Amino acid sequence: MIDWLPIDWLPAVIVLAVCIIIAVARILIGPGAPTRLVAFDTTNTLVVASLVVVGMMFNHTIFIDVAIVYALLSFTMTLYVAKFIGGDKF
Repeated sequence: MIDWLPIDWLPAVIVLAVCIIIAVARILIGPGAPTRLVAFDTTNTLVVASLVVVGMMFNHTIFIDVAIVYALLSFTMTLYVAKFIGGDKF
């Protein structure tokens, strides 16, 4: 058995990975830009949750810090892309 892999977190990792795969599939087959934006935002949220789970899994706080910065950048990106889709100028 692998000693460095905490097996207790395996169900959470599997659920997050499946959700990310579904969201990426929605990005690829989405019918329009707003649907793809929502799927992309969902993917970003799932990546943040995955970073938090990995940080708790390996007991490293750097993953939590990276997740916070990634969440802030993701939110900003979503606002700009939504404004662009709406037709407003930056």
